Amino acid sequence: MQIIPQTTHQMESISKKTSLFFHQYRIGQILRSANACKLKGFSAILVFLVLVSIIFENRSLYMQRRLHEESLPFGKDTAYRFLNSCHTNWRRFTLLLAARIINETIKPLTDAGRRCAIIVDDSLFSRSRSKRVELLANVYDHVSHRYTKGFRLLVLGWTDGNTFLPLTFCLLSTSKEKNRLNEASASVDARSNGGKQRKLAQMEAPAVVLNLLQEVKATGIPAQYVLFDTWFCSPSSLKAIHDLGYDVTAMAKKSKKVRYLCEGKISNVKAIYKEHKKRRGRSRYLLSVDAVAMKQGESLVPVRLVFVRNRNKRKDYLVLVTTDLSLSEEEVIQLYGKRWGIEVFFKACKSYLRLGKDCRSVSYDAMTAHVAVVCTRYMLLAVEERENTDGRSLGELFYLGLDELPDLKYMEALRLVLQEFAEQLRAEYPSEVLLVESLLERFLNDLPALWMSRLRAQKCA
Repeated sequence: MQIIPQTTHQMESISKKTSLFFHQYRIGQILRSANACKLKGFSAILVFLVLVSIIFENRSLYMQRRLHEESLPFGKDTAYRFLNSCHTNWRRFTLLLAARIINETIKPLTDAGRRCAIIVDDSLFSRSRSKRVELLANVYDHVSHRYTKGFRLLVLGWTDGNTFLPLTFCLLSTSKEKNRLNEASASVDARSNGGKQRKLAQMEAPAVVLNLLQEVKATGIPAQYVLFDTWFCSPSSLKAIHDLGYDVTAMAKKSKKVRYLCEGKISNVKAIYKEHKKRRGRSRYLLSVDAVAMKQGESLVPVRLVFVRNRNKRKDYLVLVTTDLSLSEEEVIQLYGKRWGIEVFFKACKSYLRLGKDCRSVSYDAMTAHVAVVCTRYMLLAVEERENTDGRSLGELFYLGLDELPDLKYMEALRLVLQEFAEQLRAEYPSEVLLVESLLERFLNDLPALWMSRLRAQKCA
């Protein structure tokens, strides 16, 4: 009997499903399109495959190298050079990969009338213990309500209501020089992808969103709507995105500074709510009015304001705004509900895919590459969830991935050892078969309950 080792030397054995994912969507071709090419030594796709798959070993690259050095075909310096390259356009890579998944896997099986949307949101990328990280800034954490060191991870994702895929991203530093703790490296050519990425990171968030939306638009990804929360919802943003060819559905700010022209009167949403009669009963919305978004007395874009109940505060309300006046109030509420997909994405990346744990580099290029690796891991799980069409969460799929990676599980190996031992006893004492079976049964009964149940289950299987 030969026990198969849990670690292997070949790329194909790292993860069958990961290798199949790479082959199905021709990721090597996408890497070349993003300028991630081999200069010498190991190929870029091999290094990238290991970086994506290492999460399913439940170890970091460092620990995998330390515990099973023979399982990695290249040294750690190779991986670090790959991540630190300023020539790779990682935004283009994730955008092309997501577009290929949408066009080849999701779109052919999706009704043409389905409302697909691009979701915009950001989350804290904390580097609270860092000092020398490139472009490190003091950013506001909306959870703890205090400033901390790190970045704002701005993500644009695509959803059809069932599957969420990250499209493109940017690690935002800050446009305010006084809040930047470190500046960009002077050694990076401003004409390179790394130089352009650093410049983008120091722009205002609304300008970055418009820049990324233009990149998405050029790719031809099917989407009619852009969804976002209150932080980006301003009349000028509604107008700019509408001019790109997208309709917007967002959560409106209840601010006195944001005004709308409603029934010949310029008012904020609080005044509009107060002046209009609300619907009674258990209606899904309280009030719906058509208006025009205004800025400094100038009419920008027609909108519809839908006031809904705040489930967390019975006496409070929320305001949804949309530029698509053909939508009913129920459709506006349903459409905005699709924004939840990006919250699940951030939760999965931070809790399961090591968004904030695996990368301790001080290089902005390496952090950008790490985010692209995490996005690829998420897309792999999203495709797996879509194809399985079951109710398991991405977290459960992640842990199932951990179980699928080893060629042989520990319990399976133990079962084979016991089976081989029993066969040797039967061959040595052919006339005492019943005694041998009795001894094995007593041995199993004396094992811990968990071991006994697992071994019996595998024996029955």
